[in-house]
Amino acid sequence: MANIVLAAAEEAAPHESPAHGATSHGATQGTVEHHGGGDFPPFDVNNFTPQLVWLALIFGMLYVLMSRVALPRIGSILSERESRIESDLSASRELQAKAQAAAAEHDETLRATKAQAQGIGRDAQQQAASETQARRSAQEADFAKKLAEADAQIAAAKAQALAHIEEIATEAAGSILEKLTGARIAAETLRGEFKTVKAS
Repeated sequence: MANIVLAAAEEAAPHESPAHGATSHGATQGTVEHHGGGDFPPFDVNNFTPQLVWLALIFGMLYVLMSRVALPRIGSILSERESRIESDLSASRELQAKAQAAAAEHDETLRATKAQAQGIGRDAQQQAASETQARRSAQEADFAKKLAEADAQIAAAKAQALAHIEEIATEAAGSILEKLTGARIAAETLRGEFKTVKAS
């Protein structure tokens, strides 16, 4: 750094006399060698010009480096990231739309299945009721038929019993009259009298 400052100082004062230049050079070397004495070189007024030149050069180099290399890379990175974010957002919106469509389709399928199940249940209930009614009607018809047959059998048995009772009563009456009167009465006459009494 001391050599750079010396070179800048020599360039800044080309018209000085050799003696004065030697004196300045010696003084400068003395300043460099003896840091304890004199002004701090960056704060020395004689060094402002080369410092400003180097500041301008460094700033220009940094500006060129930033504008030609760093900033385009940063811009491309930001653009790529923005494109990726936009792509991810588009994919997310598309997936969300598909999910909503799938949910709506699932709900529609669920409603259709529920309606179909309710229809099947109603049909099964109606079929069971129809079958129950048919079995009940068949059982009632069978019961009515058996009841009619039983009534017919009872009536026949009753008629048969009455017929035997009439015969028994006629024979008993004939026997009694025969013992009381000593005369034998015909069975047909006794039957006729029995029917007359029964009818009255």
